[in-house]
Amino acid sequence: MQQQVLADTVRVAVHSSDGLTRAGLVSYLGHDRRLSLTEVAGEADVMVVAAEVANASTLGLLRRLAEDAGAGRDAMNFVVVLGRRWEADVAAAVDRGVRAVLVRGSFTAAEFARTLIAVAQGGGSLPPPLQGALMEQIRVIQREVLAPRGLSASGVNAREVDVLRLLAEGWELSDIADKLRFSERTIKYVLYGLMKRLDLRNRAHAVSYAIRTGLI
Repeated sequence: MQQQVLADTVRVAVHSSDGLTRAGLVSYLGHDRRLSLTEVAGEADVMVVAAEVANASTLGLLRRLAEDAGAGRDAMNFVVVLGRRWEADVAAAVDRGVRAVLVRGSFTAAEFARTLIAVAQGGGSLPPPLQGALMEQIRVIQREVLAPRGLSASGVNAREVDVLRLLAEGWELSDIADKLRFSERTIKYVLYGLMKRLDLRNRAHAVSYAIRTGLI
């Protein structure tokens, strides 16, 4: 019987160089009515890619798959089903669109479905060793690249954070200038430079962004 496709179905494309592996993954999709297989990669909400070993060549494959699907580098959501071992740079994989990694033979059809749905909704799932590697990479970047330049991982520097914090507290620009011991012109330059860089419409939008992203 053909599976009924729901209005909010997650469309999934599956890529594998091994026919048996692909058939197994496709069969898992049939266990959950919220998932549907698509053969058109450009229509997929999530693309599952099976890889025996994840390495630099795998990242190149992800780039080509995204390009073939007509998606930008950050527009395709990948779930990698790993056969044996992970050798790729984790941060580079995330940049390529990897949102979850599952180890072949270690997950059920229900776990597979939960992962795909979570990724389609903006979530992610990495095995603990990869989470640890990613956090270490972020720590090194923050300490050795961003901090010496007065930046944070958000791309916002300490002075900009101070201005946003005081704005959120209701201070006028002239008062902020006095508190931070800069001219009002400098504070305006800092604020409007930040707004232009992050495409923020106005001061209220800038404060909202800072709160939402945890800057203040």
